[in-house]
Amino acid sequence: MTGEGKIRIGAVVGCTASGKTALAIELAKRLDGEIICCDSMQIYKGMDIGTAKPTAEERKAVAHHLTDFLSPDVPYSCADYVKDAEKAVEDITSRGKFPLFCGGTGLYLDRFLKGGTEDGAVSLPEYREELYKYAQTHGAGALYAILEQKDKECAASVHPNNIKRVARALEIIEATGEKKSDIDKRNSRMTDKYESVVIFPYFNDRSLLYSRIDRRVDKMMADGLADETERLYRDGVFVKSSTASQAIGYKELLPYVLGEDTLENCIEKLKTATRRYAKRQLTWFSSKEYAQKVEMDDANGEKMFEDIVNISEKLFYC
Repeated sequence: MTGEGKIRIGAVVGCTASGKTALAIELAKRLDGEIICCDSMQIYKGMDIGTAKPTAEERKAVAHHLTDFLSPDVPYSCADYVKDAEKAVEDITSRGKFPLFCGGTGLYLDRFLKGGTEDGAVSLPEYREELYKYAQTHGAGALYAILEQKDKECAASVHPNNIKRVARALEIIEATGEKKSDIDKRNSRMTDKYESVVIFPYFNDRSLLYSRIDRRVDKMMADGLADETERLYRDGVFVKSSTASQAIGYKELLPYVLGEDTLENCIEKLKTATRRYAKRQLTWFSSKEYAQKVEMDDANGEKMFEDIVNISEKLFYC
């Protein structure tokens, strides 16, 4: 615990291939910490290479939590993550260790830091448009009836003809796995439970990040990503889990496994998809005031790893 009874935690978050894992492991060693996975794909068993999961050696060097523990076909919401992460923090701190989150799923960390409360950034625009179209076709009453079934308490506070608010409540349920009414109750009694230091490895020269992404993909291929994709396909994982089938790293390689595209084309599509994902992550974390940028590059290129670790470590003592 720290000042005012708050629990002190840390996090290393940001874009894919930005060096989060190596930085978090070294910081955990220096801070006597244990790592909590903050990646929505690394939680799944069997999806190792495509998710850039920490290696067995890395997990042996520093204890990891919420990594490689769930079957891909098991539904898992952001609300589930918050509950599991809270248990992990309690376990780690009970043994006098420092909890250090690591990953690139911004919504997971954001919801955790806010006590599980719904963030205005939660958004499923395609699903929302489906709801609007449903209301246009079947009427506002029909859409309202769905909300009554899924969250009766919330429905009681919304006018049946207010399609926008009804759709928003359903969108929150779809995105978080929680009722809006439950989230609102928790908002009313929420306290600031954690004192956090959130480190955001950042490249001023985006071409350096893209080069790292390309190298990451090449290494994944050398490590057997195509074979892993084929194994998951043969095991029926992509049929059982839409989450797995849409995960970057697998959906781009699947056409090759099915004989529908060349390996070269699939690799290039994977690199492009990963760069686009990194841009979205960059936008997300750059918008968060709690994320402290640690520059990974300078005028001469990438900084020395030791310098980056030292700069990051100092932030925990400010």
